[in-house]
Amino acid sequence: MQRPNQFVGYYRVSTKKQQASGLGLDSQRAAVRAYVTAQGGALAGEWVETESGKRDDRPELAKALGACRVRGAVLVVAKLDRLARRALMILRLIEESGAEFVALDHPQASKLTITIFAAIAEHEGALISARTKAALAEAKKRGTPLGGHVERITAAAQRRGSAAGAATRIERSAKFAADMGHIIRDLCPHVTSAKAIAGCLNAHGWPAPRGGQWTHVQVRRVLARLSA
Repeated sequence: MQRPNQFVGYYRVSTKKQQASGLGLDSQRAAVRAYVTAQGGALAGEWVETESGKRDDRPELAKALGACRVRGAVLVVAKLDRLARRALMILRLIEESGAEFVALDHPQASKLTITIFAAIAEHEGALISARTKAALAEAKKRGTPLGGHVERITAAAQRRGSAAGAATRIERSAKFAADMGHIIRDLCPHVTSAKAIAGCLNAHGWPAPRGGQWTHVQVRRVLARLSA
């Protein structure tokens, strides 16, 4: 059976009084749940932030984005200003989190910003390539030998690429462990053994690093990274 689309709801209220009374929170939750139902999806989790939209430190948003990465889910907010009021902060969140999001009052916002980023990156890449070709052509015109130099540059670039790839994998594993740490603490606060934690995560449908069911070995690896 095909797994339904996964979504994570994020809600923000500005005061603890609003959170306690449900003022604004109920309407956000209702809108997000209605959207998920209309998409034929499943709501993997919901996080509520009590914080000003102008602040950058948003622990509940970080947890929600972590859950999106683990689940391969889409973050859903009722209104774009619930995510953040500052445009630059919204763009940074999209770029750094790697998670997709949908703002129900601006459903095309994520597609637009991703397109902008892609266009800028492509333009910068073209400029770098043009400058590199021009520099090589000028060096060749001056009679500068390029062969051995290019080979040395290529070998050095390959070594840097291998090191960068390893660093990226380590960073990705560390980020996954941090995301799962939040989930384990929230979901299984009274569970201590790796086997019991694996059972807790499996019971709630959280996927293992490469999909499928969690094992106690995988849990131990995550916990080891968290304590490193």
